Amino acid sequence: MTLTKESFHGALLPASGAAKADMDGTREKEEAPRQAVMRTEAAVPRRRAVGRLVMHSMAMFGREFCYAVEAAFVTPVLLSVGLPKNLYSLVWLISPILGFVLQPVVGSASDHCTCSWGRRRPYILGLGIIMLLGMALYLNGDVMISAFIAERDKQRTWAIVITMLGVVLFDFAADFIDGPIKAYLFDVCSHQDKEKGLHYHALFTGLGGALGYLTGAMDWGQTILGYTLASEFQVIFFFSALVLIICLTVHLCSIPEVPLRYENEEAKFLLEETEPHRYHSIEEEIRNGHLKPTCMEIKAAAKPGKCAAASRTQEKRQMTLKSLLKTLLSMPSHYRCLCVSHLFGWMAFLSNMLFFTDFMGQVVYHGNPYAPHNSTLYLTYKAGVEMGCWGLCINAISSSVYSYLQKVLLPYIGLKGLYFMGYLLFGLGTGLIGLFPNVYSTLALCSLFGVMSSTLYTVPFHLIAEYHREEESQKLQEGEQAGEHGRGKGIDCAALTCMVQLAQIILGVGLGLLVSVAGSAVTVISASTVALAGCCFVAFCIRYVD
Repeated sequence: MTLTKESFHGALLPASGAAKADMDGTREKEEAPRQAVMRTEAAVPRRRAVGRLVMHSMAMFGREFCYAVEAAFVTPVLLSVGLPKNLYSLVWLISPILGFVLQPVVGSASDHCTCSWGRRRPYILGLGIIMLLGMALYLNGDVMISAFIAERDKQRTWAIVITMLGVVLFDFAADFIDGPIKAYLFDVCSHQDKEKGLHYHALFTGLGGALGYLTGAMDWGQTILGYTLASEFQVIFFFSALVLIICLTVHLCSIPEVPLRYENEEAKFLLEETEPHRYHSIEEEIRNGHLKPTCMEIKAAAKPGKCAAASRTQEKRQMTLKSLLKTLLSMPSHYRCLCVSHLFGWMAFLSNMLFFTDFMGQVVYHGNPYAPHNSTLYLTYKAGVEMGCWGLCINAISSSVYSYLQKVLLPYIGLKGLYFMGYLLFGLGTGLIGLFPNVYSTLALCSLFGVMSSTLYTVPFHLIAEYHREEESQKLQEGEQAGEHGRGKGIDCAALTCMVQLAQIILGVGLGLLVSVAGSAVTVISASTVALAGCCFVAFCIRYVD
């Protein structure tokens, strides 16, 4: 038998008549919001206004704006500072290895974070600061070193080191930050708002990418800012830093989190019920739908030993590296298959996007990044890079448009249809670009990149939310054992996001070598092959919730 709120009041020591009357009156007022209280998730968050969801999505806008700048400029920057070809793969390996190892740890740590500001936002703020530092280093490293070191050989060496460090820091933080942002959304929103929030995330991801690529495609050297600052890269850094700071500030102020102040839900429940006036702020949090605890409810008064046992169980479940590894290794098969399909998607997407501007400059425009900077071959390569930025801008705009179309298509083709179509269209588009590297056909087919981008940012996380919703429903039916085996949203989002780092590791080891041997054309062919293989996996191996 489970102890209800009413029977719990009856089990308390007799109170004064005035206190009883006051408590009875309060109970009626609180009856409606109390109906949202569930056994495994003590309160369902209330519905959020559209404005709040838009504010929450601004983090994705700022992140993708900076990502677009990196995608457009990182290869030209690395080549312009004289990075040797044999070190090129190393740049793409260090950051994803760090992220792959640390991301599950941070995801699980955020599930247990007791910071007064909330569980996810401290991590989001810290990662945002690291992104700023990384951008400052890789976009301004050459200028910074020139100001401090006069000897030309040392300038080149240190410029390579600082630029590589900046790329590693930025990639690490930008990849890392997606998990806490998604977990933050899942913590503070109802199921309907999670779906809506993911679509807004995809929409603003596309808009941020479009603006970022558009910024990269413009020639800032002939503007007032270009003359004022030392180089075009510094102008790009100024805009990127400004956008990221504004977007992160808006995001962190969007929806309040409730701190995980107590080690177990039983203590919070007792405080709430025995001191209704002293703990009025907790009552308000429940009434407003902000409370999102992760522990178990109080069990029956007839089984008082259950509470102590539950508390001991909760203490034993404190995060350790061993328990974290056990959680990841014991991941249910449908979660594991979703991670594998996400890996296929990101391997295909990144193998194309990371080298796309270089592909445009070398394969489509027949330029040479290693030619002297005042030569025709280098200027032709630079024109191809700028045109590649326009192609990536088309990709980002189509991502925003498709994120809206997803809501229209979802009732008709379901998540399975959306997932399959994203991989299929991307595979066909990159295959055609590799076979027919023409400027206009390439730009037209860039619109299919946006379909894949929007798919990767929405459908897998939508499935995670569906899996958690299904598990919560099962917990309600199973009763007292259900609360003892819950999975944290933070670690599941982190495990899914880890596939981005794993994809970068695989590409850093294999694709960098292929590019150095066969040229940039191999990137789009590889992307097409992996995406089409992912189609089969998505169709036959992923479990979709009815």
